[in-house]
Amino acid sequence: MSIEQIVPSLKKRIFDISEARALLPLIYHITELAHLRVKKLLNRLEAVKGKNVLLANDIEEEISKEMEKWQNKLNRLGITPKGMWLADFDNGSNFYCWKFPETDIRYFHGYQDGFSGRIEIQ
Repeated sequence: MSIEQIVPSLKKRIFDISEARALLPLIYHITELAHLRVKKLLNRLEAVKGKNVLLANDIEEEISKEMEKWQNKLNRLGITPKGMWLADFDNGSNFYCWKFPETDIRYFHGYQDGFSGRIEIQ
């Protein structure tokens, strides 16, 4: 069963902390799998860089596709992907912020602050 069958496409979703945390095992799993695929591709890219430009370009395209798939899966859950393996959960006044491989959602930041403005949830 695909994620699209489980959760319909969502435009915008507001999460309380318990809802965000309840989704974290799924988000972690999705991200872990994508991270492993991208890591393998990056290793392949390093091995061919400077030796085979066409293959390097193909691998870079595969990396982009993997990142796009990951982002689309999170978007379908109402989560905003940010950067490499960062996810923001809109709570109506700011974002709960999670970064792989964190095992809990322990931070938030304002809409304009981004990752560097993360504050620990009290």
